[in-house]
Amino acid sequence: MDKDVGSVQSVDRALTILEILQENSKGLGVTDLAKQLHVSKSTAHRLLMSLLKKGFVQKDMETDKYLLGLKLIEFGQNVSENLDIRKLASGYLHELVEISGETAHLAILDNNEIVYIDKIESSATIRMYSKIGKRAPLHCTGIGKAVLAFLPEEKIKQIIDENGLKKFTDKTITDKEEMLAHLSEIKRRGYSIDDEEHELGINCAAAPILNHKGEVVAGISVAGPLMRISKEKLSRIAKEVLRVSQEISRLLGR
Repeated sequence: MDKDVGSVQSVDRALTILEILQENSKGLGVTDLAKQLHVSKSTAHRLLMSLLKKGFVQKDMETDKYLLGLKLIEFGQNVSENLDIRKLASGYLHELVEISGETAHLAILDNNEIVYIDKIESSATIRMYSKIGKRAPLHCTGIGKAVLAFLPEEKIKQIIDENGLKKFTDKTITDKEEMLAHLSEIKRRGYSIDDEEHELGINCAAAPILNHKGEVVAGISVAGPLMRISKEKLSRIAKEVLRVSQEISRLLGR
């Protein structure tokens, strides 16, 4: 029994190392990792050697820091290829970019956050920063609110209670009752708008993708700088995003 507990603890710590390194793109040394794990340097080193051997981490020989390894790219590629929603949505993302001239995103819900799983960049010189794999909050992003609004009511309240409504800009909705009313309106009209609620200078229109059971499985959005997206253009984009989300939903049997 003690051996099993120790094995589970080692696995948990190894996974925590990967999560820590994901947040530190320049890498970390053994001492820093040991501090964050609350373990001895020898324990941290042992875990790193196991991850290094399997290719999950790599060592920068000049700095003696550890970074995420190439093995994770292989894993990520396999996961991406198995996400059928990406294949279904790919052509529609390109269509939205052509129509709007802005960047289109596809995201899913994971652990009370959204995770971007695909994107098609705008060709414009100035555009919003985003990347596949990036996580973002639900309550203040267009795609996050679109997904959140179509979850069961109890689940919505649970997520708000657990995550809170962190203020990112002066336009972020931080009152629970106001947020619930806002989400109800999003569900009624079928799409959401992020009016600089997460990042100043960025506007976004988003809509949910539903499966054959009417459950939200993903969200799709178009986002870009305020300097190019007027309220009138944002309204037009929102209608196109809603149309596309409904077409993808139909492909899923909605």
